Amino acid sequence: MEDHREDPQTGLVAALARARSPERPGPDTPAGAPVRAWAGPPLPIPQAGPAHLDLRTLLRLSLAASDTSGRLRPTPSAGALHPVDTELVVGTGCSLPPGRYGYDPLRHRVHHVGPPVDSTPPGVTAALSVTAQRTVSHYGHRAWPLLLLDTGHAAAALFLAARVLGAGESDVRMDGRTENPLAIVRIRPPYGRSPRHSAGTEDPPAPADLLARRSTPPPLVGLPPRDALRAVLSAAERAGGGDLLRWCAAVGPPRPGLMQLGPKGTTLRRYASGEARPTLAAWAAGQAWLADAGAVLLAHGCPADADATHIRRAHLRAGFAVHLAHVTALRHGLAARPVGSWQQADLGAALGAPPGRDWVVHALALGTHHADEESST
Repeated sequence: MEDHREDPQTGLVAALARARSPERPGPDTPAGAPVRAWAGPPLPIPQAGPAHLDLRTLLRLSLAASDTSGRLRPTPSAGALHPVDTELVVGTGCSLPPGRYGYDPLRHRVHHVGPPVDSTPPGVTAALSVTAQRTVSHYGHRAWPLLLLDTGHAAAALFLAARVLGAGESDVRMDGRTENPLAIVRIRPPYGRSPRHSAGTEDPPAPADLLARRSTPPPLVGLPPRDALRAVLSAAERAGGGDLLRWCAAVGPPRPGLMQLGPKGTTLRRYASGEARPTLAAWAAGQAWLADAGAVLLAHGCPADADATHIRRAHLRAGFAVHLAHVTALRHGLAARPVGSWQQADLGAALGAPPGRDWVVHALALGTHHADEESST
């Protein structure tokens, strides 16, 4: 049996190169259990008291499944396979007693797995790791980029849920240095803040915004208005890791090309002309519907000679940023769907730059509505 575990030094580099190749995955294999088998009995999450961090609502808005199959969750996942596992280190000021807990998103329950570690800070620290087999079962050798993107999406879901609850400052660590955990999200107690208030945030999302962030099934059609497209690009760039990734949007007629934010982020400018969407459709595992998408937001970078730390950091950050951009798109009335699997997607080379330097890492397809709506209007 092929070993799909990542080698911290060379395994991920080789895995990404293979995932970017035209090689097709083999037949599906068993996905295994949809949730990690945590020790101990399942425990309900208590209602939060005054000034306590409401973990029950935090997890409901971020990671919990809303149907018995476990597919419907407020965070997207490639193939709805949801490989991300969450261990909570709970300190004081929370609706659970201090300790370490494993979270079951299907039953919305926790399992007490141990006492708190020394010097556990107030609030909760969520450590995100993956069970690779769930994604490998369908995507085979293309799984590792998807596992990293899914983890970034999960971190963003927790970050946004904390904003909704008016929690204290949140710290998201996605430095790419470790395989387990891949990401850590630390959320402080609210300290008297009212719900939906967050320091430095003028317009946090509402609970309904988070629960509505389903991936629109394809096709997605209709060119988004410029203001909405600018807002989505701005959200992605703010969260997208500075120089780690670059962002643009492929648009179709009447003036097809690639758009990016202007120098101050208040305007859109065209930096490449020509129809890119059919090429993107071919690169995205042959998803033909992308050729007619209203627009396609692209995260690109992560050169072919990147080491494992850089690969992890770029993909985690791309998932995180696309998730925030997805919520922004929905709040502007757009249909949106993340697209994570990319083969031979050397965007830089396609635009005349040296090959191997500027690859598509993640994307968000956008439209003004679902195509099926045309037949009912």
